[in-house]
Formats: sequence, C-alpha cells, structure tokens
Amino acid sequence: MPVEITWWGHATCTVEDSGVRVLTDPLFAVRLAHLRRRRGAVPPPEAAEAEVALVSHLHADHLHLPSLARLAAGTLLVVPRGAPRVVPGLARLARTRGLRLTEVAPGEEVAVRGGVRVRAVSARHDGRRLPFGPQRAPALGYVVQGAARTYFAGDTGLFATMPEEVGPVDVALLPVGGWGPYLGPGHLDAGRAARALAALAPSVAVPVHYGTFWPIGMDAVRPHEFHAPGEEFARRAGQLAPEVAVRVPGHGERVRLP
Repeated sequence: MPVEITWWGHATCTVEDSGVRVLTDPLFAVRLAHLRRRRGAVPPPEAAEAEVALVSHLHADHLHLPSLARLAAGTLLVVPRGAPRVVPGLARLARTRGLRLTEVAPGEEVAVRGGVRVRAVSARHDGRRLPFGPQRAPALGYVVQGAARTYFAGDTGLFATMPEEVGPVDVALLPVGGWGPYLGPGHLDAGRAARALAALAPSVAVPVHYGTFWPIGMDAVRPHEFHAPGEEFARRAGQLAPEVAVRVPGHGERVRLP
C-alpha cells in the first residue's frame, strides 16, 4: 500500500500509511499572534481527521491549542514528555475533548493501529513554551513506521548523530525555512536541510515549514525567505543527494509515494 502525504502548510502534514492517518503539528489558524497566513487556504475540516496527532515541541506554531481542539474524541495525541506540566491547557483540552494524551521521550514508541507505530527521536531545537517557559519538555522528531518509515523532523538544527538516532527511513519531511526573514539557531534552511538529506539518504523527501506564515507588515522584508526555500531545497538536494526524489507539493496537495 503506498504512502500518501498531504502538506497543509507550515509543519502540518497528514501521513496516510496502511490505512492510518497521522497528523503532524496541527496549525489551522488564519493568524497566530503577529503572524498571518499569507499563502494557502486554512485547511478544511477533514484535515483534522486522524487516528494520531503528533506535536514536536511546545512553540505555539507547533502546539496550537485551538487547532488541537478540532481533533475528534478518541484521537491519540502524542506530545513531548513534560508538555502537560508546562502547558496546563493541554491536559484540560484532552479531558474536555476526549483525546488520548500520551507523553514520549526520545527512543520511546507508541502503537497506533494495524501495525503502525510512532517512534520519538531527538531534535536540536529550543523546546520551551516561549516567551517565558522553562526548558522542561524536549523538542522531538518522529518516525512513523508502517508500510514505510516516514521521518517528520519537527523543528531541528543539523546534528552529527541525526542518521544514527533517526535510523533508516524511506521518506523525510524536513523543515527548510520558517515564519520570518531570519532563522535562529536550531533550524534547518534549504542548504542545511539538503545536508541532512544526504546524511539520512531516504528514497523521497518533502520540504515543509516554509511559505505559509509571515509577520504582519513585513511582506517586503527578505521575501525570498518566504517564497524560495522549497525549490531551493530541491536544487541543493539535487547536488548533495541526487539519488533522493524530492517532491515539492503546494498547500493542500497530496503526494502519493510508491
């Protein structure tokens, strides 16, 4: 059974594997604080349909409580260990919405259904609930293991042990940009993502985390950092990892992988 991936914008994707729908970092907002959705429609209601939703870290553009409130009762919600203590609204939301909240740390696995499992892996990123939160929950990536092994990196910088910690994968969903004109430490841009791709050596890669949200009033500031990262990643990947097929979907576009 082929794997299908739908990119809804930013870091939000649906991975369909073996009849199981896995949703990553749900963000279904038009606006988030000083950010607004500049490209791509707000995902439709069916985007929130999933057996499991994965949250990579506590930043509000990845752990967005109003978006998590759209999940149906019974959805398995996987978060970094310690997240409910740092974000009390998370536990309240899980109770009121009937979500099955599960905390994980790097190396731990969660069974979903039909042989599909999710394994947490480490990431190199500030995992605090900004702007003032303590560092009590790690930033994570996840490997969805079903008919294929799909790596969702969340937000991360490049680190030497990434191939060993992630392990062999067939598909890599890699962040290649952000939501502002400059990327701080703990992020991948197109070039660093291509280097990560060469180290991971999957069969297929899909760039995410770019070209969706941007600060209000800054449309003219370094616009290439908004528009270009996906195609720039594909170009650089062709140089550093030519054996990897790179697919660059539009917002809401489904990619079918053999």
